[in-house]
Amino acid sequence: MILLLVLLFALTGCGYHTVGGKSAQIPASVHTIAIPAFVNNTRVYHVEQVLTEAVVREFLARTQYRVLPQDNDADAVLRGVVTATTIQPISWDSVSGRATSALVTVTARVTLLDRGGKPLYQNLNYVFREQYQIATEADRFFQEQSSAVDRMAQDFARTLVSNVLEGY
Repeated sequence: MILLLVLLFALTGCGYHTVGGKSAQIPASVHTIAIPAFVNNTRVYHVEQVLTEAVVREFLARTQYRVLPQDNDADAVLRGVVTATTIQPISWDSVSGRATSALVTVTARVTLLDRGGKPLYQNLNYVFREQYQIATEADRFFQEQSSAVDRMAQDFARTLVSNVLEGY
């Protein structure tokens, strides 16, 4: 009986698997993806440019798609609208009382549409959260162009591109 259970578990595996191939949701007919500049619906200056550039770099680094800045001749178009940015302090220096780390949250609407307008990926409430050692005011954080901003944009892009490719 125990041997049968062990054999059963061995044959069924853990149930976890990665999505195979180049993409789970993007058809094989898609060879070019346009990624126009994201729209910024926040008061934070420049956030859409930083995020768009990071997403373009991530698509170029991780996929074989040709990436275009405009949707003129693209097989698909990835559009993003940044709807909110927040920074919440989560730890403080006991001597100065200043924040030493904060939780950065970026919320966006993201869609990948094929040439005919059919959604290949859509998340109208895409939320990215990560802890960073950064300035505590959202305006200062996004304007600084510091390594923290670059790291946040890279992390945002890595997560978003994974979600698009894997169909999450």
